[in-house]
Amino acid sequence: MSLTIAEIKEAAGVLKGVIYTTPVDYSRTFSGLTGSNVYFKTENVQKTGSFKIRGAYYKISRLAKEQWDKGVITASAGNHGQGVAYAAAKAGINATVVMPANAPIAKVEATRDYGAVTVLAGKGYDDAYARAMELQNQTGAIFVHGFDDPDIIAGQGTVGLEILEQLPETDAIVVPVGGGGLIAGVALAVKSLRPEVKIIGVQSEAAPAMFLSHQSKCWQEMHGQVCTLADGIAVRRPGRLNFDLLCRYVDEMVTVEDEEIARAITMLLERSKMVVEGAGAVGLAALLQQRIVMPGKNVVVVLSGGNIDINAVSILIERGLLRSGRRVYLRAIVDDRPGTLQNLLEAIADLQANIISVSHDRVDPRVPLKKAEVKLLLETRNDLHIMEITNLLKEKGYKIISEKNF
Repeated sequence: MSLTIAEIKEAAGVLKGVIYTTPVDYSRTFSGLTGSNVYFKTENVQKTGSFKIRGAYYKISRLAKEQWDKGVITASAGNHGQGVAYAAAKAGINATVVMPANAPIAKVEATRDYGAVTVLAGKGYDDAYARAMELQNQTGAIFVHGFDDPDIIAGQGTVGLEILEQLPETDAIVVPVGGGGLIAGVALAVKSLRPEVKIIGVQSEAAPAMFLSHQSKCWQEMHGQVCTLADGIAVRRPGRLNFDLLCRYVDEMVTVEDEEIARAITMLLERSKMVVEGAGAVGLAALLQQRIVMPGKNVVVVLSGGNIDINAVSILIERGLLRSGRRVYLRAIVDDRPGTLQNLLEAIADLQANIISVSHDRVDPRVPLKKAEVKLLLETRNDLHIMEITNLLKEKGYKIISEKNF
């Protein structure tokens, strides 16, 4: 492929004044946890909520007038669609965005709000892509690929230019990878100017097509549906143009599990007060899980997007509280007589646990006669606090059946 640093610099000029130059922020908290000097490139606060506007806007700006008249169409898990919708609205042209039927509601609604026609089709990005190609053949609209396009790659590569300008002493850049457009552009830009800077890609373990391709040096695709919390990078067929650039410029690829991604999201929310979607959090997850170990080095983690559904945030927070010992579900068997429940609750209150909810069941056939089952959701301080509570209840003669979710 003939893409060069000159084209990425040209894209930067086109995007100037259109997009935000997002900050590169140092994180003392995550530096302490990982041993690296961790910086965040905060594309989660970019216009449209992700880096995708860079490539989409640059691509549409390069279309000829007769192409504009036909309108544009794309397939997207959500973020690229918002970028295309925004860029098309700025250009005054029609846009159609095909998204998976299970795309996060926040991404679907935002795409519509930017003025695009949205079509929901299939169970993942690849299904949406197939439907978009069918519609493109019917309408003659110009297809704007989400990642496998030189102009898209050039636009995404401006992230790399900004990082080097903002933190010249960068030692490594950690980049989320789905189809590969972002890491291809960043790698080309950075290696052209600072070849000693390491470029490390991170994928979800549930959608590792580019990771496997990079490992084997042979383009590969996944078969069957992929399901991951990082829906923005859930791609079965990575870009072939991007794969070529990965082989030339990317130093390392790693994967992370969904539970690790969830922990990174909740930690970013609590420690850094930043809302980051699953795809955007994979780089931090890799550092926290020591998939990437670079003690004392300046490591920039690209937080690629912040478009996460509020329902998902609620679930992740709840799971995070349970995992960290700050909430616990308890199930106990008590005598079915007056005052027993009060005594149980007083014992818990004495240890300064906040009772969020109580359920009392005396008719479940699995519960012995003359007994009742009590289910409690408690707000606690940590795992040690939970241990104190359960030990006290056992000392008082209560039978604890479960100390986990029910």
